[in-house]
Amino acid sequence: MSETAQRKAPESSAAEAPSASTQKTLSGPGRSAAPADRGRTTIADGVVEKIAGLAARDVVGVHAMGSGFARTFGAMRDRVPGGTKAVARGVKAEVGEVQTALDLEIVVEYGVSILDVTRSVRENVIDATERMTGLEVVEVNVAVSDVKLPDEEDEEDESDRPRLQ
Repeated sequence: MSETAQRKAPESSAAEAPSASTQKTLSGPGRSAAPADRGRTTIADGVVEKIAGLAARDVVGVHAMGSGFARTFGAMRDRVPGGTKAVARGVKAEVGEVQTALDLEIVVEYGVSILDVTRSVRENVIDATERMTGLEVVEVNVAVSDVKLPDEEDEEDESDRPRLQ
C-alpha cells in the first residue's frame, strides 16, 4: 500500500463512523429493535396438515388422500350436518419451532408413474408449506396405499348414491 493510501484510510473510516454522541439508540428500556422480536408465533400441526393436504391434492395423478378406511369414514363424516371436509385426511405433521416433518398417504391414478407423482407431491408440499409457514420442511414421506383403477367406483361416490333404486 502506498504512503498516501495509508494516510487516507484512517481518515475515511473515521469520517464514515459516526461519533458516539451522534448515534441514536433504536431500542430503549422495554423496547425491542424489531417488532417481529416482540412475541412468539406458533403453528399448530393441523394448520401444516391442511396446507400439505391441499398441496398434495393439486398434483396430477393423485386420486385421493388417506387409506381406504380413512376415506370411507371421511365420506360418512362429510355427510353429517355440521361435518367438514377432511382437508388433512392422509396427512400427519410433526411441527417444531422452526422445522416440520410430514407423512402423507395417497392413492394414485392407474397408469401414472408413481415415482414422478411422489416427487411432484414432495416438491409441491415443501414449496407450499415453507412459503406459507416459514418452517423448514426436513422430510416428506409419501406412502402410496392404493391405485385407482379405471373401472373402480369411488367409495365416496358410492356413499352419495341412494341405496334404493
